[in-house]
Parts: sequence; structure tokens; C-alpha cells
Amino acid sequence: MARFPIGTRQCWWPSSCGLPGYEQVLSFASFTGATEIQTQSSAKKMNPTLTALTGFVAWSLFLLLLMEVIRSRLVVTEVVPANGFTPDNANLSPFMQRLARAHANCVEGLPIFGGLMLIAAVAEKTTLTDSLAYVFLGARIVQSVIHLASISSLAVTLRFLAFAVQLAIGVYWAGRLLWA
Repeated sequence: MARFPIGTRQCWWPSSCGLPGYEQVLSFASFTGATEIQTQSSAKKMNPTLTALTGFVAWSLFLLLLMEVIRSRLVVTEVVPANGFTPDNANLSPFMQRLARAHANCVEGLPIFGGLMLIAAVAEKTTLTDSLAYVFLGARIVQSVIHLASISSLAVTLRFLAFAVQLAIGVYWAGRLLWA
């Protein structure tokens, strides 16, 4: 009996995959002697790893957008000249300095953690990263939010804990991917 691959599922009988109109393709395949059928409707869905990677990039983009909206407002209201910004926002409010640092943290972490998620996706090993992908993204967002909210001793400790979660997940992923 022929197997019919549908996306990532293997269907022994087309109707078990729930694809409407698939029986007609099967009839044609039987007539032509085909043993495997690829359908155009078998588009790949985002898995947790790719969703978390997209979320990580989107969060970094959100922080950048927030910073640029505030900077634009400062220029339009003539509080700061257009050429009066430093990369770390050192000449601006403490919040703007923390925003620049939170964004920089995301940009610094993206090649490492995003790289691991991308390697897992390219190697088709996301089963190794999927279970912790959303935990990673949540820890990343928590770290940034705490960074924006406060620099108190407790906030710094909590921010470090959120980073430690990401670091532990990254080490775990790297080990699993290397020895998979």
C-alpha cells in the first residue's frame, strides 16, 4: 500500500488527512501508477520555534520603533536637535537610556539565540527546541520590560534571572543540537 505524505503527516488513506477533493488526485495517481503525492495545499505551518524567533525579531523591532517614535517627538518639539542623539541615549532621560540598552540586549542576543532557533529550523530539528521556545520568548520580553521599568536592586536581580533562563535554554539547545 502506498503512503501519501501530507505536510509532515503520513496518511495511509487520503480521507484520513481531511483534505477535500483529494480523492480525485488519488484516482489520478492510481491510474498513472504514482506511489507518492505532494499536494499544493501542504504548506508548512509555523512551529513554536519559528513563531518564537519571529516574536523575538518583532519584539526587537517594537523596542526600536518605540525609541524612534520618542526620538522623533523630541526632534519635532525641538527638545533635541536631529543630530543630538548618541547611540546609548546618554544625553536623554533615564528611561530612554534603559530603552536603548533593552534594545541593544535584544540585538546582542539575536545572533546567539535566534541562530540556535534558525539552525534547528534549517536542520529540521525543531522538536528539540519547540518545547522551550515560548518560555525563551517570554523570558526575553520579561527581561526587557523589567529593564524599562526600573533599575532598583530587585529589578536588576529579576532581570538577571530572566536572562539566566534564556542562557540556560540556549546552552540546552546548543547541546541538544550538537548531539542530535
